[in-house]
Amino acid sequence: MGHRQIRAVTDRIAARSAETRGRYLEAIHARAGSMRRSQLGCANLAHAIAACSTQEKTLLGGDDVANIAIVTSYNDMLSAHRPYARYPDLIKAAVAAAGGVAQVAGGVPAMCDGVTQGRAGMELSLFSRDVIAMATAVALSHDVFDGALFLGVCDKIVPGLLIAALSFGHLPGIFVPAGPMPSGLSNSEKSRIREMHAEGKVDRATLLAAESAAYHGAGTCTFYGTANSNQMLMEIMGLQLPGGSFVHPDTELRDALTEAAARRILQITDRRNGLTPIGEIVDERAIVNGIVGLLATGGSTNHTIHLTAMARAAGIQVDWHDFADLSDVVPLLARIYPNGTADVNGFEDAGGMPVLIGSLLDHGLLHDDVRTVWGQGLAAYRARPRMAGRNLVWHDVATESSDMTILRSVDAPFCPNGGIRILAGNVGRAVTKVSAIVAKSRVVEAPALVFRNQESFLAAFKAGKLHRDVVVVVTHQGPVANGMPELHKLMPPLGVLQNLGFAVALVTDGRMSGASGKVPAAIHVTPEAACGGGIGKIRDGDVVRLDTEANTLTVLVDAAEFSARDSADVDLAANEFGTGRELFSCFRRNVSAADRGASVFT
Repeated sequence: MGHRQIRAVTDRIAARSAETRGRYLEAIHARAGSMRRSQLGCANLAHAIAACSTQEKTLLGGDDVANIAIVTSYNDMLSAHRPYARYPDLIKAAVAAAGGVAQVAGGVPAMCDGVTQGRAGMELSLFSRDVIAMATAVALSHDVFDGALFLGVCDKIVPGLLIAALSFGHLPGIFVPAGPMPSGLSNSEKSRIREMHAEGKVDRATLLAAESAAYHGAGTCTFYGTANSNQMLMEIMGLQLPGGSFVHPDTELRDALTEAAARRILQITDRRNGLTPIGEIVDERAIVNGIVGLLATGGSTNHTIHLTAMARAAGIQVDWHDFADLSDVVPLLARIYPNGTADVNGFEDAGGMPVLIGSLLDHGLLHDDVRTVWGQGLAAYRARPRMAGRNLVWHDVATESSDMTILRSVDAPFCPNGGIRILAGNVGRAVTKVSAIVAKSRVVEAPALVFRNQESFLAAFKAGKLHRDVVVVVTHQGPVANGMPELHKLMPPLGVLQNLGFAVALVTDGRMSGASGKVPAAIHVTPEAACGGGIGKIRDGDVVRLDTEANTLTVLVDAAEFSARDSADVDLAANEFGTGRELFSCFRRNVSAADRGASVFT
């Protein structure tokens, strides 16, 4: 029957979403089976198949053979996307051998927050998700496809692809990951050297050498940030093949999984033998399963925004209260950096997704009665893929972790509650991640120092003005103000202050994502300062209490006085130009609040 709280939250979401979900399903059902190439004008179809082989043209001239769209985020600058260079050829060959045709329908941009952090380009990052969704929609708009394979890995790419896939929810779709790079310099050692550089104890050459030893090859970064949280989500929501999230790029097993996805999409596009539209797979139960996975693994806080936006694309209304109520009953089962010392490769070696999903299923914390791209129910996701000679097979795996310092069962969790919590108070609502925060740091009450950007904070740190108990408040970093950049440049200095014994915390309407770690941080504060939110009323010296035990975020100022204050008026003109920012002014004017997905679509 499942856990009572899981059922209650799912039922609440379903009731809240009854009207919007109903309209969504009505719309995709009206289009189900509507794609008929034989109904296209001859000129239309000729354009679509002009570059195909003679045999492919013959096959696509009618409606009996499936045509599969490949939407790819390939580029060869970014490590996570470089492996996708080979995928189209692998997919086309596998689809052809199974009796279909595949075409690259389009490419989507893929930017890296690791490259743009602290730079103006980061202000385009969150909005790139909606650009990716629109670009994917353009690729699929030719309306000549029976199903789609989505090639994406990193932060905004997977959410953007899924938002678009749901706008074509009448089509089947499978997500095809690329996998993580092998382990290099440990994430904890990389973090230590970053903090030493922030203190001026090592030079730039030493820092660059350390960063390059950590980020050293093809695949996703190995820490458990948004990219790897994406892969976990797509698997636990049933949108990838079982057990494939964390298999290394450019290996025999990775190629076999890609080819298997190509064969599988043909099977679920077959109108006679099991058409499985992606809009039916992503229902209230799948969304709750995604949230449970996020909480159980201490995943990226970015998904309090992305999952909300993805759900809305399927007509499902998710609120941050749903995250909080699920967090009360979902235990923390994984310790992956920055919430532990191991990386995602260690998690995979300890048992990975099959062991995690199995334990959650056994204790009623996941909905098993869901549709997936692999079939009915999540039980198949207990199995791990492997090569048996030249053949790909799935086999049963151990039900217990092989390393209890990395992965545990529901019976013996690291923490009885999830890693993500929602704070509320006179500052507004905020997200916090407590998985890596030690008990003595989970409540911080200290005077505030207010900054309007990262640069002024870094200057104050270098000048020695922050060496005390302090709550650092960084305002005007929300989606309306400047696109809600991630503020990772703040973390090494704050880590230094914490190491010196000071009580420190961060409060911001910007983002920190899955790389947030040991410093308590209230992020995604909404309403944001640029919209008159309480965070903009905080003044230097105000005592701020960030309490992750009581889930509160409060300025300890007389209520009447605080209410009478005006939110700070900050000149945001510098955010309007340069590095493409002028092209995104329409996004800043029309974006929704963080707790509604920070999207231009909702």
